[in-house]
Amino acid sequence: MSDQQLYILMISAHGLIRGHDMELGRDADTGGQTTYVVELARALGRNSNIGQVDLLTRQIIDKNISSDYAEPIEKLGPNARIIRLPCGPRKYLRKELLWPHLDQMVDRCLHYLRQQRQLPDLIHTHYADAGYIGLHLSNLLGIPQIHTGHSLGRPKRARLLAAGRKEKTIERQFNLSQRIAAEEEVLVHASLIITSTSQEIEDQYGMYENTDPRRCRVIPPGTDTSRFSPPGRKTIDPLMQANMDRFLSDPKKPIILAICRPDTRKNIDGLVEAYGSDQVLRDMANLVIVAGSREDIRSMETSQREVMTDLLLDVDRYDLWGSVAIPKSPFTISSLFLTIRG
Repeated sequence: MSDQQLYILMISAHGLIRGHDMELGRDADTGGQTTYVVELARALGRNSNIGQVDLLTRQIIDKNISSDYAEPIEKLGPNARIIRLPCGPRKYLRKELLWPHLDQMVDRCLHYLRQQRQLPDLIHTHYADAGYIGLHLSNLLGIPQIHTGHSLGRPKRARLLAAGRKEKTIERQFNLSQRIAAEEEVLVHASLIITSTSQEIEDQYGMYENTDPRRCRVIPPGTDTSRFSPPGRKTIDPLMQANMDRFLSDPKKPIILAICRPDTRKNIDGLVEAYGSDQVLRDMANLVIVAGSREDIRSMETSQREVMTDLLLDVDRYDLWGSVAIPKSPFTISSLFLTIRG
């Protein structure tokens, strides 16, 4: 790495991040953020002005999840890699339970950086817990911090209260007071806040006392166009084809594809209602819903279980059997795009 090339330190703390077959929708912590940070690290690593990108996350050693998440280093591509550092218990923890262990992650990061030949030129943090870690590293090392929130605590609290949840119950489950306090601190300190839309700045960050719109920049998420191709251009994996076609009476129809976590905010029920209520649309196309990964709906988190149960009931309500595919495990995203026909 030349003196003119940048060394960027990215932080996404929760740990279920790997460079292949990402388990999108496994739980509430494995949504679009995981794809965003990995693909951003890869893209930055290909930039000629950048010499190294390290994506720091939590190392997890847990028999219930893949051993991939225990590997200390994983190469993502040219000049980009995932670095996994121990933090708190060895087992996987949902992000709300990580807060007591984040100071240890700061220490682990400092120890890692001391082993490098140079300090990073900037720190880019993702989500509130990483923002907390990056804030302390930035202050200790004098390195600028850039932050992407992905989701925010104040809007989440307002949404849950509006849905009828009790404030004490919300706090006990999501630890939002600590999260919001960390977000306010990051807004004071960070050199730049990156958002995906202007609405995020105005309506979501607008709920915070320390938001300065002059330090916010809208950078819409990109798309890797190499993953897309016209129908028939690429060979379809027969196993992927069979895994989807087994749900469908007429698998040759074009496909309407939805990919999301089983979360009420994703409005899966609205999608099924729109499809099920339109006979012309049902005659024209099949509906494929990839709503996370599951072994047994009954063992899912309560909110996810409710969404999946309602989804199955809605499919039955509109008698969509043979027209809707709901795979238990998500295919790799690239394979999904290759299976789209029509």
